[in-house]
Amino acid sequence: MSDGAVLHVKGRVLVGPEDVRDELWVVGGRVSYDRPAGARDVRTVEGWALPGLVDAHCHVGLGAEGPVDADTAEKQALTDRETGTLLIRDAGSPSDTRWIDDREDLPKIIRAGRHIARTRRYIRNYAWEIEPDDLVAYVAQEARRGDGWVKLVGDWIDRDLGDLAPCWPREAARAAIAEAHRLGARVTAHCFAESSLRDLVEAGIDCIEHATGLTEDLIPLFAERGVAIVPTLVNIATFPRLAAGGDTRFPRWSAHMRRLHERRYDTVRGAYDAGIPVYVGTDAGGSLAHGLVAEEVAELVTAGIPPVEALSATSWGARAWLGRPGLEEGAPADLVVYAGDPRADVRVLAAPRRVVLNGRIVQ
Repeated sequence: MSDGAVLHVKGRVLVGPEDVRDELWVVGGRVSYDRPAGARDVRTVEGWALPGLVDAHCHVGLGAEGPVDADTAEKQALTDRETGTLLIRDAGSPSDTRWIDDREDLPKIIRAGRHIARTRRYIRNYAWEIEPDDLVAYVAQEARRGDGWVKLVGDWIDRDLGDLAPCWPREAARAAIAEAHRLGARVTAHCFAESSLRDLVEAGIDCIEHATGLTEDLIPLFAERGVAIVPTLVNIATFPRLAAGGDTRFPRWSAHMRRLHERRYDTVRGAYDAGIPVYVGTDAGGSLAHGLVAEEVAELVTAGIPPVEALSATSWGARAWLGRPGLEEGAPADLVVYAGDPRADVRVLAAPRRVVLNGRIVQ
């Protein structure tokens, strides 16, 4: 499309789960519901249109061994784009990916800075590894470097204990989260275990990643405080393989990981039923492939979340949570067009008919 071209999207435009319109126009890269006067260079796309999908737990610029070069990061972002993921909350990366902001053909990224972990308590080359006395200072640093989020590693295997254990004392977490909030940033944390959750939620955390340790006694606390979860079920599917690798050295940890995996769907459904906000995230990057957002939505449905709510967790609801527009009048035209109604069958998300980013058809 040329710079002066107009895109006409017709069929069914899902502005919201119940707000369905017959068409929209893209003029100057933005959404309009008024037919532009005198439009000549018009291209038409037909189908079911959704706001660009959200992956709320993704790592662009991160590979299995740590930071990756710009060419690899570009390929990661393009893979996400091909699946209709046009907004990413990058939940921790050691790479500087600010250059992506200058590329109108790549997904938009909301960064959480670099992971902050306890010394020798996370994957090598991923995080700042520090002790509790330095937590406030590092949270302040990453709050200033990020886009309104900070990412903590809330628990990890304690090799002396032989099992998952919290990384931060309660008061250190409280002070650090308060500092992030003072600087206008929200805080999220990687948490697999049960034991790390209460202290972090009572310390004021905004979100928990994975949340496999969420139990019946903790669910009311999450619901009362409005703490969101991003379950990353496509990542939790790897727990049996991880557990098998630890059977000899850390049998207690391995057994724990298997239990968390076995109850994963019940955990997510219990959270949803209690009114806890649930959002789509894949944990792409590191050892997990990019482009898995459709699979994650399908996993939420398998867990028992109604299809429209699972769809909202990667579209309308997720964008509102992250403070980014959907298909409102005047919003940047970031949208995906499908052959069928994704509310009726979320599996259509795996096959976008067209991807439009900043008003341009990129696929």
